[in-house]
Amino acid sequence: MSGNTFGKLFRVTTYGESHGNALGCIIDGCPPQLELSPEDIQSELNRRKPGQSDVTTQRKEDDIVEILSGVFEGKTLGTPISLIIYNQDERSKDYSNIKDVFRPNHADITYQAKYGHRDYRGGGRSSARETVMRVASGAIAKKFLNLNGIHTEGYVSQIGSIKAEKIDLGNAKTNKYFFADESKLADLDSMFADLIAEGNSVGAKLGVRVSNCPVGLGEPVFDKLDAELAKAIMSINAVKSVTIGNVENILELRGSEVRDEITQDGFKSNNAGGILGGISNGDLIELDFIIKPTSSIKSKGNTINANGEEVEVEVTGRHDPCVGIRAVPIAEAMVNLVIMDHFLRNQAQCGLIDQSIPFKK
Repeated sequence: MSGNTFGKLFRVTTYGESHGNALGCIIDGCPPQLELSPEDIQSELNRRKPGQSDVTTQRKEDDIVEILSGVFEGKTLGTPISLIIYNQDERSKDYSNIKDVFRPNHADITYQAKYGHRDYRGGGRSSARETVMRVASGAIAKKFLNLNGIHTEGYVSQIGSIKAEKIDLGNAKTNKYFFADESKLADLDSMFADLIAEGNSVGAKLGVRVSNCPVGLGEPVFDKLDAELAKAIMSINAVKSVTIGNVENILELRGSEVRDEITQDGFKSNNAGGILGGISNGDLIELDFIIKPTSSIKSKGNTINANGEEVEVEVTGRHDPCVGIRAVPIAEAMVNLVIMDHFLRNQAQCGLIDQSIPFKK
């Protein structure tokens, strides 16, 4: 009941702390005979790893993954897959000055209250460092889904007050911000120069799209696909809200304007974001979410210490001025884990039933 396992048929259990010896995961339920190499996983980890640019944490981790079990002669066995990544560049001394101080808007105080004992070095298990194994396990799900024609793409649509005027997924793959509008890159460079000089942080809005998702994924009533996706995204560090489909001005619109009318050729619109009644309808799945500004910042603030005394806190160490930037591959991984799990669950329950919608072929 510790909350470290995700999924029902494709089950992922992660372990490890930010400044521990290693981080790892066990993946159970992966289908056999899936061709899998460390390179399949490493390519995704390289998109997430720290220290790649001047606008992310300067902690240098190669994040080299090792496959310890579940793969033989380049193919999955159907048995549990064990992955491990060793930490190399932790600097625990950077946190010695706050070991008895709680960072505002951080999990420090709730971890201490819940467990009575916490790893203050880099936030321990509450650190975004933990997400490395989400990306590693999500890479395996991605490999399987891609072979079945299902593709997931993430992007950043807003950082602070700077918004993308258009969403171009190609742009998001070619810049250090994962930003979907290249016309805003100079503005972002200027903003991040100011943030780094101030020792401050900013939030971000991100999006994920799933194309060619088959009809029928999702389990009413409590395991609706949109509910599962929302939970998956909300489990990512610093995420504060998730929306699925078109919610812009939705409170000002009539039902006649929002409903996705149906023709012989398909849906006339996709305000539902590809999910109806918690079940995928074969259309593009679209979700957006917001990540709050990083709470570990150099700007001084007020807090209390372990004795309940009011003190000032100033966090040293290496932190992201916007944690949302590296959240793109993390979000893609979590979405892939959900789609993978429900793909297998749908196959197990419905088998070869024709689940296509009767659109005109």
